[in-house]
Amino acid sequence: MNFPGMWVAASRRHESLLCVGLDPEPGRLPAPWRGDTGRLFDFCARIVDATKDLVAAYKPQIAYFAAHGAEDQLERLMGYIRRVAPEVPIILDAKRGDIGATAEQYAREAFVRYQADAVTLSPYMGRDSIEPYLRYDGKGLFLLCRTSNPGGDDLQAQPLASGERLFEAVARLVAGPWQDGGRVGLVVGATYPDELARVRALAPQVPLLIPGIGAQGGDAQATVRAAWREGVPTVVSSSRAVLYAGGGSDFAFAARAAALAARSELALAQGSR
Repeated sequence: MNFPGMWVAASRRHESLLCVGLDPEPGRLPAPWRGDTGRLFDFCARIVDATKDLVAAYKPQIAYFAAHGAEDQLERLMGYIRRVAPEVPIILDAKRGDIGATAEQYAREAFVRYQADAVTLSPYMGRDSIEPYLRYDGKGLFLLCRTSNPGGDDLQAQPLASGERLFEAVARLVAGPWQDGGRVGLVVGATYPDELARVRALAPQVPLLIPGIGAQGGDAQATVRAAWREGVPTVVSSSRAVLYAGGGSDFAFAARAAALAARSELALAQGSR
């Protein structure tokens, strides 16, 4: 099954729009693992065990592993998710952005080494920066469009000669000439619901990955109202609010409770549209 199909199937099976981001910080691990970079896999695996029936996707962030020389733990985690939750797609959050032979190596890293189902990318070197990833049949790509950080305004909100803003141009490209059978989506932050609604209007059938609820302050109701459409892949990501819901031996139980609450809030918002 290709990525869009896998994603829709997982969302329906688990009645969920929730994606859990796996961003393990050694200093925030539960005691007695706190500060132990050798326990990143153990921590994330417990989170997966606790939430695998509640999510539409997982999103491990490569930097949280690579910064500690723990890429082997990320490989183990990807394999573990495939074993215990084979129906749940994995989005590798890498935000790569390069061309030519370098992009080919990044694509191999994501789809061969880590066996990801999808990857996040920066589109600002143009169409040829995503072409190496499109050669992997069935894999998904999420291009940064209107990100959840305030500094995104510095470039993404800049007006072009046409009068539209840069993020709107990216949305149009992905909805049009850059699309490839529903495999190319956009990253749009929940912290900007008006811009999120604008992206959905410009790209009504494009998959959306929406970070920013939970610790970043995005509102679930506003997010679903702006972005969710029946039959169009949409996933809303929460990381810290789930991962660090509890700091003791019951951290996995607390993570499940937080994920369940987030899933329920998103489902309630769907029902109110």
